[in-house]
Amino acid sequence: MISTADALATLLAAATPLARTETLSTFDALNRVLAAEVVSPLDVPPMNTSAMDGYAVRVADLAGGGRRLPVSQRIAAGHAPQPLAAGTAARIFTGASVPPGADAVVMQEQTESADGEVTILHNPKAGEWITAQGADIKKDSVILPAGTRLSPAALGLAASVGCAALTVTRRVKVAVFFTGDELTMPGEPLKPGAIYNSNRFTLTGLLRNLGCEVTDYGIVPDRLDVTRETLRAAAATHDLILTSGGVSVGEEDHVKPAVEAEGRIDMWQIAMKPGKPLAFGAVRRPQGSDLDGEAFFIGLPGNPVSSFVTFLLFVRPFLLRLAGVAQVSPRALSLRADFSQNKADRRNEFLRARVNPAGGLDLFSNQSSAVLTSTVWGDGIIDNPPNHAISAGETVRFIPFTELLY
Repeated sequence: MISTADALATLLAAATPLARTETLSTFDALNRVLAAEVVSPLDVPPMNTSAMDGYAVRVADLAGGGRRLPVSQRIAAGHAPQPLAAGTAARIFTGASVPPGADAVVMQEQTESADGEVTILHNPKAGEWITAQGADIKKDSVILPAGTRLSPAALGLAASVGCAALTVTRRVKVAVFFTGDELTMPGEPLKPGAIYNSNRFTLTGLLRNLGCEVTDYGIVPDRLDVTRETLRAAAATHDLILTSGGVSVGEEDHVKPAVEAEGRIDMWQIAMKPGKPLAFGAVRRPQGSDLDGEAFFIGLPGNPVSSFVTFLLFVRPFLLRLAGVAQVSPRALSLRADFSQNKADRRNEFLRARVNPAGGLDLFSNQSSAVLTSTVWGDGIIDNPPNHAISAGETVRFIPFTELLY
């Protein structure tokens, strides 16, 4: 077995970002990955603007003790001002352009106005309540580097410099199928010895969260020939083939030998709990395929928690790297364990836990790889090193699900 760190390094080293790109309307680019940096063609704001409703003044006009000034103009946002005449003030509103000559804005709460004049009740300093041109963004600066995953805020930032379209990496194409004659779809009668296929719902949901183009081949019978046929069909048009189940060493586990017959397995078995039987490799594409080279292959364990955790820790960063995302590591928190776990495991454990009202962590009572309830009850996983027992009060490494699901 190899360590989780070495396994992840192996996957990321193989995940060369996709070369094909497309140009989308900025409206349609949410969660896509920038293939080219965004450089601002202008300053933001493009002029000095008022940060308050109030009056634009010349500081020098107030230095001699004069406090009452005639109001020479009214400036609303979106309207071009006239230069401010000496000895006058301009009524101005938030976001409006500061008139040439004015060097401060006095908020309206510090003034009194009547009969076309304003009395200034405050001694402003130069620059007060003025947002300078370029205070947010300087012209020709890179505001979004290539490899940025486009959040709603990132789309707003691109729009703020006038970008109507963005160049992004194409969506990663993923084929997924599930093995096991015991698997039954919800809505169908549950025969003796059968179970409902929860992994199909979990994994396709996780893939869609990541913006992948997903082809679901459904449940594949436990037969070597059918498994090989499905692999060949999936390899022709997909970047990654993802499976659940059949990667262990049982007589009915056909995925591993099928991949070895149609391609190769580069890695198998990771020193982690849950999720030891994880396979990584590639499947040859048939001649005439739309895509070049090989399709990557990742085989996840069949147990639902094992499948869920290994996807979050290995498949997610692999897919993000294929899509061109620069930063794929989840951010972890250092939090207090409000429980004890006296038995250490020789493998790297990933324990389902949640943050309690006191800011510490509670552990789900049953950490079995078959107990899917733990993934809904918890709001993250504790990354517990091998051979380490946890004592109440110690600080542990906690990765929230919010860092792993998208």
